[in-house]
Amino acid sequence: MNEKERHELGMQHRRAVLGDAWVDRATGNLNDFNREFQDLITRYAWGEIWSRPGLDRKTRSCMVLATCIALGRWEEFRLHVRGAFNNGLTQDEVKEVILQSAIYAGVPAANTAIHHAQAVISELNPPP
Repeated sequence: MNEKERHELGMQHRRAVLGDAWVDRATGNLNDFNREFQDLITRYAWGEIWSRPGLDRKTRSCMVLATCIALGRWEEFRLHVRGAFNNGLTQDEVKEVILQSAIYAGVPAANTAIHHAQAVISELNPPP
């Protein structure tokens, strides 16, 4: 696969996971400073890694959530909670990832993750 094809495949995966609105905002804000970085993550994170056949997107989402919890990358965690629902995870499965992470990444990190996940869930499912 050439770089153009990898970019196109990456964009397909990126849109499927993060949604068109998110990707449109990211690509709508391209400039001379961030353009190469956006191209890099589209080709390699999304076009190379997320497109590999060894794991399904649901499993990859679980891994990304757990990694973001462990590293305390809360903006990315919130983004990928949204993406996890696009990849077929349920609220209970997101909760299980957080509980599992409490043991391996620490209770304070999991506590923060619960609050962020609840906020995203509330945004996606506002009360009537």
